[in-house]
Amino acid sequence: MRDRKLKNSELGRKSVDEFANAEKTPLTIVLDNVRSLNNIGSVFRTADAFLIKKIYLCGITATPPHKDITKTALGATDSVRWEYTKNTTDVVNQLKGDGVKVLAIEQTEGAVMLDEFIVEKGVGHAVIFGNEVKGVSQEVVDLCDGVIEIPQLGTKHSLNIAVSVGVVTWDLFTKLKK
Repeated sequence: MRDRKLKNSELGRKSVDEFANAEKTPLTIVLDNVRSLNNIGSVFRTADAFLIKKIYLCGITATPPHKDITKTALGATDSVRWEYTKNTTDVVNQLKGDGVKVLAIEQTEGAVMLDEFIVEKGVGHAVIFGNEVKGVSQEVVDLCDGVIEIPQLGTKHSLNIAVSVGVVTWDLFTKLKK
């Protein structure tokens, strides 16, 4: 017997109000100078899917409303809380002051591989994703509590930021929900 594909009406999707009132995953996403509007929209969709607490858009990262963000986000800009801040360092310092463990997603000396990273229960986490070409700035990396690297075994040394956000968010979501 084949599995029957579910209709949209059977998916149990939350309304924007239900999303706003739902318990959030204790995870914040920070975008450090992300250029692509489509990537930004994809990050909103991922954040919506996993009930992420908030997204910070920093530096040159564009903000809603913008037709290219909206097109990719498919309404997630209405459900996910977000804030624009010019300097990523200000966001890092604010989050750390609030007791949040701040982690850059980057390739550095001493980075912990994502599959080996252990979340701290009862502590909020924030993950910072950087510019498509330059990554997370060194100034921001220096302020972080740690660095997580996504293991990659092929010939390329990077993933698209939207893919990276999906991989990291899913991994941390599953670890935080255990």
